[in-house]
Amino acid sequence: MSKPRPRGFARLLAERQPDPAGRSWIFVPYDQLNDGIGPLAREDPSGLGIIVIESPWKAARRPYHKQKLALVLANLRHFALEQAERGVAVRHVVAEGPYGPALREAIEALEPGEPVRVMEPAERELRVDLQPLIDAGAVETIPHEGWLTTRDQFERSVNDPPWRMDAFYRLVRRESGVLMRDGKPEGGKYSFDAENRKPWKGKPPAPEPPEFPPDPVKQEVGELIESRFAKHPGTLAPDALPATRADADELWSWARRESLPTFGPYEDAMSVRSTGLFHTRVSGLLNLQRILPRAILRDVAELDIPLASKEGFVRQVLGWREFMRHVHAATDGLRKLPGEDGAGGTAPSFLGARNPLPPAFWGTPSGLACLDRVVGDVWEEGYSHHITRLMVLSNLATLLDVSPRELTDWFWVAYTDAYDWVVEPNVLGMGTFALGDLFTTKPYVSGAAYIDRMSDYCAECAFHPKRDCPVTPLYWAFLDRHAGRLGDNPRLRMPYASLRKRAEPRRRRDARVFEHVREVLGAGRRLSPEGL
Repeated sequence: MSKPRPRGFARLLAERQPDPAGRSWIFVPYDQLNDGIGPLAREDPSGLGIIVIESPWKAARRPYHKQKLALVLANLRHFALEQAERGVAVRHVVAEGPYGPALREAIEALEPGEPVRVMEPAERELRVDLQPLIDAGAVETIPHEGWLTTRDQFERSVNDPPWRMDAFYRLVRRESGVLMRDGKPEGGKYSFDAENRKPWKGKPPAPEPPEFPPDPVKQEVGELIESRFAKHPGTLAPDALPATRADADELWSWARRESLPTFGPYEDAMSVRSTGLFHTRVSGLLNLQRILPRAILRDVAELDIPLASKEGFVRQVLGWREFMRHVHAATDGLRKLPGEDGAGGTAPSFLGARNPLPPAFWGTPSGLACLDRVVGDVWEEGYSHHITRLMVLSNLATLLDVSPRELTDWFWVAYTDAYDWVVEPNVLGMGTFALGDLFTTKPYVSGAAYIDRMSDYCAECAFHPKRDCPVTPLYWAFLDRHAGRLGDNPRLRMPYASLRKRAEPRRRRDARVFEHVREVLGAGRRLSPEGL
């Protein structure tokens, strides 16, 4: 049974609610919150009704970051109010169980008529939840118009596995015309990634993220999260919560003005002075479709900014983001991996990693400044940019043979922009190499030198990156342990040549460091130079 709606939002919705009679109804999932796509973009609002569902059951299934719960819920409620203002009827349901049964109950309360329409959900979890209603003819699935590319483009670009994003990216660039001129890429090449690897030394100044004004809906959502989900981790920061259409516009305006002109060169940089540097921070709203991918691509193409910055951003949105969702869909959420007999399951581990995730990822100090800083930022903001995710969090977990599934689930709950279609392939495929070379050519691992070069984390660490930091021996021990699986990888030819030259006493010490670090962090204790 549904619970009564919260008073503030219920009152605001009732004040705007049009007559629901005689409507064609659409179920709008929590991550399709935009009237610029689907029937809401084309059909007369006076003839439409939408069903929106809040599911505390789903919110409680995993220990989601409080800011993530607030972001989803506040945007869903503001979207409902915006649609009612347009003349769209709104049925708002609070369900204590999965979406499928709640939607069935909502449909049964409607006047008999045509099936309720829904754009195909992005998340596999929701598609599975709704399938019985689709099979029964109560719900009709229509294409999701928020995506930029098609399954056909994916299949034509990648052919048989291993799949490669660069081939997909080149094809969709050519066929979309984005950053193309006379059939050729602007600037003479498709990727300027090699130019976007500068460390940041403090100049130009990193922009401060925008703040968003409070309102009764956000306030009510915040109170709900802090009461009902009080045991969930993370800081709830209402001032950092974009929820209205105006908030989304403001965030994107800030990103175009303050971030994108300098995004490219410092795309891979990390700093204690700025969690995001010149990254746009739009991924959370982008994955809710609160900001439309096609709109931001159009805007970026028109910006007068350096081509390397422009292309780097386009590659993330048109290339990697779209590629990830195709990989997830093509493998049924990584359950059916190419070349495997039967289901692949949801816990692949090409390297056999099975160690538990250390308590450091939940905020227990590790003694490694890079890890502690990034983890602290994540639990403070529900965000950090892609290099901190890849080369600090995933790198250290991979070097410690942490279970890829555990790390994936941690990303899923910790980040405001994480949903199954994006987090599972990113962490299992790229972050941990758990899928082997299905779509990445090698594990993305490094020693302390990379972190020291691309960040200022090491300056506040008890360890020195060139003398006693355990990350470097962890790197060599990782290569040594997994030589049977990785030794023939052509992308690792040089590291393995260096490993063979590494003196046997040092290799034995590398292995001891690995065991020590695994034991200390696994027990929730802090590493120290004296301990090593």
